[in-house]
Amino acid sequence: MDPERLVYPLMKYVVMGPAMRVAFLPAVSGLRHVPRLGPVILAANHLAFLDSFVLPLMVPRRVHFLGKHEYFTGAGLKGQAAATFFRGVGAIAVDRSGGRAALDALDSSAAVLERGGAFAIHPEGTRSPDGRLYRGRTGVARLAMRTGAPVVPVAIIGTDKVQPRGRAVPKPGRIGLRIGPPMDFRGRGDGVPRGKAARQVTDEIMEAIQGLSGQEYVDDYAPRPAGSP
Repeated sequence: MDPERLVYPLMKYVVMGPAMRVAFLPAVSGLRHVPRLGPVILAANHLAFLDSFVLPLMVPRRVHFLGKHEYFTGAGLKGQAAATFFRGVGAIAVDRSGGRAALDALDSSAAVLERGGAFAIHPEGTRSPDGRLYRGRTGVARLAMRTGAPVVPVAIIGTDKVQPRGRAVPKPGRIGLRIGPPMDFRGRGDGVPRGKAARQVTDEIMEAIQGLSGQEYVDDYAPRPAGSP
């Protein structure tokens, strides 16, 4: 069997999932809002590197998400092992240089949804530098309008406390996940300039996330960490 197919259930049910429940005692509410079948976009705030694992491990579906291209291109056995791990846990490589690379990431994400899968995205595009919620980038809206998949807003709580910026290994502590009702954006691009519709839809999604998280909202894009593309 392909080893990548073994990674996801091993991590979710045997290794990382149980360990995270012990270390972080996650309080999860609203799981009923995540459809058991069919395409769905899980749109969440972004406080720590840990977020990309919290959401897939706590939601009872196989969840795909975007991962930095660098995670898949390391050299030697260590690089190969890392690439196998990230592909196995559902990560899709994304080159964050923009342009055609951004369109390729959108195509890969749409393919997951067109197969009836679940896809998680952080509309802010990068981790919040100060715990506030920043303006969302419109990729989430373009994905929803393109595929017709419902968007489920998600608030991740407390991961910035257990894994502050610069800390590689999280420390034990309480985290939470609050999941809101699905949002349907089918037809929202009809008769409206695509860019305008995408901005409006994205703002509605961010408002829903803020309602769940209680974060202060900043109507500006979050700055990327120094050295990021």
